[in-house]
Amino acid sequence: MYKNLAAALAAACFFLPAFSQPAPSAVAVDPLKIGFVYVAPVTDAGWVRQHENGRLAVEAALAGKVKTTYVENVPEGADAERVIRDLARQGNKLIFTSSFGYMEPTLKVARDFPDVKFESITGYKTAPNVAVANARYYEGRYLAGVAAGRMTKSHVAGYVAGFPIPEVLQGINAFTLGMRSVDPKAQVKVVWLDVWFDPPKEREAAMALFDQGVDVMAFHTGSTAVMAAAQERGKLAIAYHSDMRKVAPDAQLVAVTHQWGDYYTQRARAVLDGTWKSGSTWGGVKEGMIRVGDFGSKVPKAVQDEVMARQNDIAAGRLKPFAAAADVRDNEGRVVIAKGQALSDAQILEMNWLVEGVQGRAPRKTP
Repeated sequence: MYKNLAAALAAACFFLPAFSQPAPSAVAVDPLKIGFVYVAPVTDAGWVRQHENGRLAVEAALAGKVKTTYVENVPEGADAERVIRDLARQGNKLIFTSSFGYMEPTLKVARDFPDVKFESITGYKTAPNVAVANARYYEGRYLAGVAAGRMTKSHVAGYVAGFPIPEVLQGINAFTLGMRSVDPKAQVKVVWLDVWFDPPKEREAAMALFDQGVDVMAFHTGSTAVMAAAQERGKLAIAYHSDMRKVAPDAQLVAVTHQWGDYYTQRARAVLDGTWKSGSTWGGVKEGMIRVGDFGSKVPKAVQDEVMARQNDIAAGRLKPFAAAADVRDNEGRVVIAKGQALSDAQILEMNWLVEGVQGRAPRKTP
């Protein structure tokens, strides 16, 4: 009996420390640090505003799991490389560089920081730790062209453009094709600025085009200056990047907006769960990266309904802006899309011509 009791007491003493020790606490995980680089200042609307909205969407969707920061108004080139490198050195493990001219600096920094993931927005060169993403802006441009074609009285639209890179040429051509699909007499006058963000220069170009008989304006630059000019002159304009009715309540015809929040959140989540891979994303209306809406008060419901129906057609694959029911020619008379054919993604990405109906030629220059 005593022998058994002693054994029982010994056993109890042996197990007692295990019950008396506090349970180990969960190991704290530091949030993923994410950096964003912006080519212009953060304003209420425009290219950078949409990327800033995307950053805020990441913070909201992954609250407590991420810590984000951004650097604004960073010129393309040497300054961009310095800023991107600084973000990597500061411990950011995912960096979004949101301008075409950041592509080469991003690749250069990425080689020195193989454990950091980079997302080159509007770039096209990848690396093991560099992915690229862009949106099919031209889909929204085509739809805006339909709206412009229905609303113009002069049959002449203007287009204030930054640089003649394929992305911008796609937009001009799609806008013209959309406009001429409902107004075959339509012409589009283009002014090249060789800059993405310069509000005074953008305004000056818009005013010059209005003086040439333009009554509907589109643009591919980074500020709201063209919209403000249209409001001042009593004309119509296509808001780009963001809804700009706050700046041009009477002038806004429709807005082509870019939606980056879902993509940025998906990529941040992939880094967190270890599934991030390099690759190329090119999403449009179907993927929710491009949206047309926010019509101005002057746009009849019939026009709004027509544009939204065309948007649904693009989402469903029934309408492709660069598919031809009849031969499509450039503005020098060459057939660029044969009847019954459609351009491949590779052909669209290498676009270097302007479609019939666009006045002038594209200078061979990139930023």
